[in-house]
Amino acid sequence: MKIAIGSDHAGFDLKQVLVKHLTEKGHQVKDMGAPNAEASDYPVYGEKVAEAVATHQADRGIVVCGNGIGMSIVANKVPGVRAALVFTEKMAEQTRSHNDSNVLSLAGRDLPTETNLKLADIWLNTPFSNVDRHVRRVHEIENIEKEHLKP
Repeated sequence: MKIAIGSDHAGFDLKQVLVKHLTEKGHQVKDMGAPNAEASDYPVYGEKVAEAVATHQADRGIVVCGNGIGMSIVANKVPGVRAALVFTEKMAEQTRSHNDSNVLSLAGRDLPTETNLKLADIWLNTPFSNVDRHVRRVHEIENIEKEHLKP
């Protein structure tokens, strides 16, 4: 799977671990920055990851900042992106199986590294359920997005 990944300075250390972890699992990982742990603005890197997913340069995206909130907000501003911030295994599974999320937001400072790695693995390995009610709801989200994009 092609995965775009990005972080700000607060998520940099976790991003580096995730890049190695995901590459070792056979994924093609594109690091969209930040290039180091010096202070940086999360919107820059969150948008890059979201754009890569929205334009199909990546199958999925992972964004990381201190608590994951800012990155999830930024990613969801890009049409075609359904970003989800998760803290539990159940959330990681359900956001894929129920919502077909395509960007995962993680809390680099607020959760242990091992927990974040497990959440990423669960999210990447969970397919969308294709249950009628879930498909219908994802289409409703897409229709809302289209309605707001009209000139």
